[in-house]
Amino acid sequence: MLRKKLEKWVDKNVIVTGGASFIGSHLVDNLVNAGANVTVVDNLSSGSIDNLDKSRNKINLIKKDLEHVAKNEVKQIFRNQNIIFHLAAIHGGRGYIQKHPADVCSNLSIDHHVFEGASQNNVDNIVFASTACVYPDDLQSRVGSDYKLKESDSNPKELAGYMSADIEYGWGKLMSEMQLNAFIKQYALRGCPVRLVTAYGPRENETHAIVALISKTVQRLDPYPIWGDGKQERDFTYVEDIVDGMMAASQTIFDGTPINLGTGSRYKINDVVNTIFDILGWRPRKLKYERSMPVGPLSRALDIRRAKDLLNWEPRFSLEEGLRRTIEWYMDDNRVKSITKKEFLLERE
Repeated sequence: MLRKKLEKWVDKNVIVTGGASFIGSHLVDNLVNAGANVTVVDNLSSGSIDNLDKSRNKINLIKKDLEHVAKNEVKQIFRNQNIIFHLAAIHGGRGYIQKHPADVCSNLSIDHHVFEGASQNNVDNIVFASTACVYPDDLQSRVGSDYKLKESDSNPKELAGYMSADIEYGWGKLMSEMQLNAFIKQYALRGCPVRLVTAYGPRENETHAIVALISKTVQRLDPYPIWGDGKQERDFTYVEDIVDGMMAASQTIFDGTPINLGTGSRYKINDVVNTIFDILGWRPRKLKYERSMPVGPLSRALDIRRAKDLLNWEPRFSLEEGLRRTIEWYMDDNRVKSITKKEFLLERE
């Protein structure tokens, strides 16, 4: 079964926009290992060339800002490509997207340029990295909720129905799902939005929750700072599971149907912190809850039945295993960084 899946990629021409990013670089490595001819398009504003160390000599790298690019240039970049994974975006952790509402709105133009270039070249499929931020806040407002967000809770195909989203970043992604569907309707573009939720793993930076918590523990900060009251809940998903789901979606969904990629479980920040303490064998004498810092929705987890049914996909990594792998990378990579300045945590790195 695995061999057949890998054979589908041999000699396929694949573009990964934002391919030097945390998630994008893992996707690039997997595609290269599967035999695809991979081109990365990235302006390196938040991604890093170091993330591509494993595949750097086997890919074509185009340094390009897809927000400010001529139409004919995008068309040329996407020529003769089979599949596009579109991850390029102005993004960051909760601190960044909440403090930079105008900046993240630039994603609308980036996405339009990519969808247009893909449609002009009749690509086989485009997988669009969307987000769980497309879901209404009122479905995520109670700690302890057992409700799992369903794709139908934000349906960009039903434009006359009720829709809401999580701040400007979420609205932008939801609007770009609408853009994708518009290209599908008007130009017969083939595409699939995948809705990602709180991904973590190696190569993530300290502006995101899991690596920030690991870094604070490695530095033995005491009192140990935690944003909010620590009771907020998230569906933490290991990066390799995200990549597997995206690759499966590219072979399966072509009509704009959105797919949730998560674990279907929710974990309190306090519980995640305690697991990190146990793995690293240290805990502070005092926790310091910073209630003025951005935390986002109080409780978020995804319903992943559609991914199981349509993609035959489900996550392979438990939270503890994912944390152990991430901590091992963080320690081995000797990348411990002081993050005592809050200003750093509100930027993209």
